[in-house]
Amino acid sequence: MLSALVMTVIGPDRTGLVDSIAGCVADHGGNWLESRMCRLGGQFAGLVQLKIEASQTDQLVEAISALATGELQITIHGDSAIDTPVPGILSVVDLVGQDRPGLLHEITAVFAKHGLNVEELSTELTDAPQGGGTLFKATVTVLIPESVGLQVIGDDLERLANDLMVDIAVLPTTAG
Repeated sequence: MLSALVMTVIGPDRTGLVDSIAGCVADHGGNWLESRMCRLGGQFAGLVQLKIEASQTDQLVEAISALATGELQITIHGDSAIDTPVPGILSVVDLVGQDRPGLLHEITAVFAKHGLNVEELSTELTDAPQGGGTLFKATVTVLIPESVGLQVIGDDLERLANDLMVDIAVLPTTAG
């Protein structure tokens, strides 16, 4: 029987950190399914989803926990929803606008209002062309429930885009 695990890793970035974690997973017969990792503000931040034989779970958790020394924090959770697809439409929302406090909150408030789940979020700050300040860019993958129309979301985001003076594009991707 397979166990599903989700792990978070955060701490000072260092060479070989991912290899150490991947080695523990491999040594215990685990299968690395999906991950998101990055260096952010001098820190390493990662999320990993994996499957492992239930009989190896405790040993893997112990081996990975031993890597958490000093400031490195590793948390491992069971993932009961790993094989439970949620019906809906995955859509990508791209936003570009002048950076200002609260911008992301105003966008995500629209998502919450309509019951959308944020599946993935990536943001960055870049210099605007010709010394025009700082631009905030966000790419958000959201799961839109079948009961909510893509047009309704698009209309609400368009109204918000006009109020905030940002560009927002909503593109459907695949059925969930």
